[in-house]
Amino acid sequence: MAQAQNKTTENDGDVKAFIDAVEHEGRREDARVLLGLFARVTGKEPKMWGNSIVGYGTYHYKYDSGREGDFLRTGFSPRKANMSIYIMGSCKDGAALEKREELLMRLGKHKMGKSCLYVTRLKNVDMDVLEELIRQDVRNMAEMYPE
Repeated sequence: MAQAQNKTTENDGDVKAFIDAVEHEGRREDARVLLGLFARVTGKEPKMWGNSIVGYGTYHYKYDSGREGDFLRTGFSPRKANMSIYIMGSCKDGAALEKREELLMRLGKHKMGKSCLYVTRLKNVDMDVLEELIRQDVRNMAEMYPE
């Protein structure tokens, strides 16, 4: 049976041009801030994933079903309604999950999906807490998917 391919893949798109073209001025400014934050935390260069996600690093996954592929370790997307921040490292142990929940409680105005943190504007969150969330996620991903 053929494996399903990810729709969102890393490509050679121009990250700076993508950010410069973000229509919403506030989202564009926030994206520029996140470019620096993610580069500092990950030590990686930003890459385009699909046509609207800025990703840092990659990992290879394989599900019990046999489906496998590559995806970004972490990153963000300046969407129309909000900034989507990809928190990919699911917390497998209780201590890491508790730490993540504690950080989310201190973060400020946000919504959390399964692996996506939604922030309307960065001015509404504590940037030190956001940085620690991203750092924790990078550590969790490194444990789950060593480079």
